[in-house]
Amino acid sequence: MAVRRCLPWPDKRLRSAAADVDAVTGETRAIWQDMIDTMEAMPGVGLAAVQIGVMQRLAVVDASAERGQAVRMANPEVLHASIELREHEEASPNLPGVSATIKRPRAVTVRFLNAEGEVEERDFVGLWATSVQHQIDHLRGRMYFDRLSKVKRDMLLRKARKIGA
Repeated sequence: MAVRRCLPWPDKRLRSAAADVDAVTGETRAIWQDMIDTMEAMPGVGLAAVQIGVMQRLAVVDASAERGQAVRMANPEVLHASIELREHEEASPNLPGVSATIKRPRAVTVRFLNAEGEVEERDFVGLWATSVQHQIDHLRGRMYFDRLSKVKRDMLLRKARKIGA
């Protein structure tokens, strides 16, 4: 399909919650394919529709070593999260050049509409879990750096401005 341009921070759409998807349609599948193409071009392990300016609760995740295992999700929601946390260096194509170590639950159970439009519940562990949670944050209008202390967040955003200047 097509590699789409990621919105540059601080585009206000990145701070807006996406709308629920009523049904998986041909248009939905086309958006997912563009998202997968965009994710692969970065390269990344996930992408939320909001990141490319599509204000629908759509996400794709592929943390497989061999790639080509993308999970397509509409309206993803975490049903259960492990108590055990995992640290991972997170970044976003919407704010290139910076990253931060974020702690998130190591495993999550997520309910979503799959590519066939059916409700699915799936367990994700490790990098898969981190990526799914990162995408769900995007769909709620949150960025990974919102999970940092104010001091660390301000430092990261200052660094990003210097890089972009």
